[in-house]
Amino acid sequence: MPAVDALVAQLIGLLPLLGALLLALPVGWNRERNGNIMGIRTFPLVAVGACAYILIARTFIGDDAPDATARVLQGLMTGIGFVGGGAILKHDDHVSGTASAASIWMIGAMGAAAGFGYWGYAIGLSVINLLVVTVFSWWKRRVDSKE
Repeated sequence: MPAVDALVAQLIGLLPLLGALLLALPVGWNRERNGNIMGIRTFPLVAVGACAYILIARTFIGDDAPDATARVLQGLMTGIGFVGGGAILKHDDHVSGTASAASIWMIGAMGAAAGFGYWGYAIGLSVINLLVVTVFSWWKRRVDSKE
């Protein structure tokens, strides 16, 4: 039953996608709860997409061509930067959305780390992202209210 074995191997190979999804959910939920333009749908989609592109690249390119893998990663992060750029809005002298743009870019890096199997990096990036958008947002509001 080679076909069944191949299917099982592919299904097991999907576990990093699930990991990327789960690590992106807290950040996406936080952004959604705070009414940001990107939230509970966007963050997991970007994380899973980034992870998927890395998994696909590793499947077809292999681990023996670091230059080719680096180009895939470069294109991926450029594309996610473009998505994040859509969150940045300027009205008169006020610019908003830069934290969402940076956060989505970072969540893409987290998804890529999951795709490479670097779970320490993936978890660390997710935790740092969540801390920055929660604790630092609270701190920024306090500083802004005193001015």
